[in-house]
Amino acid sequence: MFKHIPWASHEDGKSSEGKNQEEEKSLTTILNIDQRGDLTLLIASIMASMRKAIEMNFDANATLSFDLTKPPASEDEKIADSNTDPATVDVSKLDREKKLKEQRQKELSAPKMRELKEDSLRFIDQWRTNVIERIGSIVNSKEEATSQLHSAPAKTPTNHAHTDTKVDPVSPHSEAADTALKDIFPPIDTPLSSLEEPTRILILHSTLLLLLSLEHYIAPSRVLLLYLTSSLHLPLSVLTSDEEKIAQGLLEAAKHMSGDEETRKKAEENKHSRKWKVGLASVAGAALIGVTGGLAAPLVAAGVGSVMGGLGLGATAAAGYLGTVAGSTVIVGGLFGAYGGKMTGQMMDAYAKEVSDFAFLPVKEDPHPLSSKPTTDKDSAHPSHEKKEIKDPASDSSKPLSPTSDNAINDPSSRRLRVTIGISGWLTSPHDVTHPWRILSPSHAEVFALRYELEALMNLGNSIAVMVSSAAWGYAKSEMLKHTIFAELTAALWPIGILKIGRVVDNPFSIAKTRSDKAGELLADALINKAQGERPVTLVGYSLGARVVYSCLMSLARRKAFGLVESAVLVGSPCPSTTGDWRVMRSVVASRLVNVYSENDYVLGFLYRTSSIQYGVAGLQKIEGLPGVENVDVSETVSGHLRYRYLVGAILKKIGFEGVDLKAVEEETEALKKMDEEEEMKSYAEKAKAQGKSIVKGADGKILFDKEGKPLMERVWKGGKKEEEKGEGEGEEKPKAKGQDDKDGADEEAERLEKEVQEKTKQGLLQGMAQKLHISG
Repeated sequence: MFKHIPWASHEDGKSSEGKNQEEEKSLTTILNIDQRGDLTLLIASIMASMRKAIEMNFDANATLSFDLTKPPASEDEKIADSNTDPATVDVSKLDREKKLKEQRQKELSAPKMRELKEDSLRFIDQWRTNVIERIGSIVNSKEEATSQLHSAPAKTPTNHAHTDTKVDPVSPHSEAADTALKDIFPPIDTPLSSLEEPTRILILHSTLLLLLSLEHYIAPSRVLLLYLTSSLHLPLSVLTSDEEKIAQGLLEAAKHMSGDEETRKKAEENKHSRKWKVGLASVAGAALIGVTGGLAAPLVAAGVGSVMGGLGLGATAAAGYLGTVAGSTVIVGGLFGAYGGKMTGQMMDAYAKEVSDFAFLPVKEDPHPLSSKPTTDKDSAHPSHEKKEIKDPASDSSKPLSPTSDNAINDPSSRRLRVTIGISGWLTSPHDVTHPWRILSPSHAEVFALRYELEALMNLGNSIAVMVSSAAWGYAKSEMLKHTIFAELTAALWPIGILKIGRVVDNPFSIAKTRSDKAGELLADALINKAQGERPVTLVGYSLGARVVYSCLMSLARRKAFGLVESAVLVGSPCPSTTGDWRVMRSVVASRLVNVYSENDYVLGFLYRTSSIQYGVAGLQKIEGLPGVENVDVSETVSGHLRYRYLVGAILKKIGFEGVDLKAVEEETEALKKMDEEEEMKSYAEKAKAQGKSIVKGADGKILFDKEGKPLMERVWKGGKKEEEKGEGEGEEKPKAKGQDDKDGADEEAERLEKEVQEKTKQGLLQGMAQKLHISG
């Protein structure tokens, strides 16, 4: 499809003269002076739009009716306005929006909010100046480029405009990432879009090198390139492929450098640094250059110019665009996290005491298919079913990547210019830390799973699984469906039966939520201290994993740490839905901030009922009044909190998220289908037992079904005589759950469930310990 891509155009039979001619290509040779001016103007316009998006985040008029953005008219002016038809005025809507505007103005006038706005604009302005001066110094002049920066029109950003989207993740129809690129980063008109494809690709590639020459690749730089890709009418795959090849080119060149004593000393310091205790070194592959990088010898000598020239530029131009990056493996190491990320021992010791098991685990190719054994309630009751022998320790993703790992040093092919961190919110098996994130393709970013507080999250996951499979929950759910979930929350209409066994999940949820908040703060520390290097990070979490993302973003905002996070997706999040909190979060997210919610998630509603529900629940409702937040309604598919574990990939695919592995998503969908079938069979078995019946099985042990697809049941008599019956039977009175009004019975059931949870958690932890011992051995 992209036969004209520069790095794909080197033919074996090409003459040396043709190659030399191609090596001389640069922005100044392929663009005339007017086109170079168009390029700096386009970049200036993109950055002006990015600044406008930040201003809109702090605008009280955002998303309000146009009438409310005008200065208030006097009564005489209202009467004299012949264009106003009183019959068409929605008075109640105007009143609501006036009150909403007053609330926003009060919120935005708070000193902390004003300070946050000023700091975020100051950060983006400094970045804009650095970028335009660097690009201007290459294509025309710093003065001309700076002049364009201040005069470029700021197109009102339409990205994130689709703030209320309803999707069915299971539907086969999907919004492609390229379509999402145009919607979220709408193209800005430019004459450059009419140039030939190879020229447009070389412009994009050159701009990426120039941004890297700033010695970082922060989130706003990535957003700039997304806008540029869209404006040049190029598919997203061109940018992601370019990022991949540049990362590999830089590291491949650095790998063959001869190291010196100073470099070895630096790597040795990192090897024994206390920060590796909590796995921070594993982010970004830690020592991808490590002991092989040379501090003094320039990368140009190792052939980085030639490597980049293979992407369409001459070697001299490529090295010149990279600037100091082309002359220092230390800078390259810092870019990918090899030398950065040091944290003080006191800070690490404090967090290590509060958040156990904290580590970033690389999500590699799984030797065990996703659908080979879904984590169902039945599985959690028998953890041995999940036990798998790991033949090759290097292939196990439960082991944090070592800072001196040979794979980390000698495999630059796995390095990327972006990092994605997936965070699971509950566990029923140690595998649940990494397995849900196999749906993220390693071709777009280095993918890691955040592990933290294994015991607390396993206790929570097993508690939820046990509760939703209990007879009390089955009875209570039919009662809950008679009301909206918000009626349940605000009026305390939860059925008495489920409240009596609520202690099974209340304490585990409270503990896990508190520790998730602490894990989020530690994650913010890791990002601020550049454990990921100088690369943009995308955060994705479901359930309490989304709570970790929420805590992390709030901590970053408090500490004015801008430019670190590219995108954040919070799925089924047990966190507030207030506009103020999400406005703060939006200030530290450069690209997409997505809230995925379901109005039918009664499990989340029940778990969150004892929290500050007056501030709303993001996982149950959309975020109002912020154009920079995307709301995704999955109510039609997500009827229970446990389903997010299998639907996160399908949801990301539907919203046009980058780097989703479609094959892995299909496997997760099949796993969910299998889980639903098993749950349905379990439900039939429970109904049969309640009616004094049993499910009929054939000679081969398989369940027999009637013409309607329902399992055959047979009544069991005390004398041993059996009478075969169909389904649930007609005209039979629905069984009532025993002990619903009996406190002693409820207490006994709660005690039984708690013991079951403890046993499952214990077995799961033993399974995890056995894996670690096997690996270390």
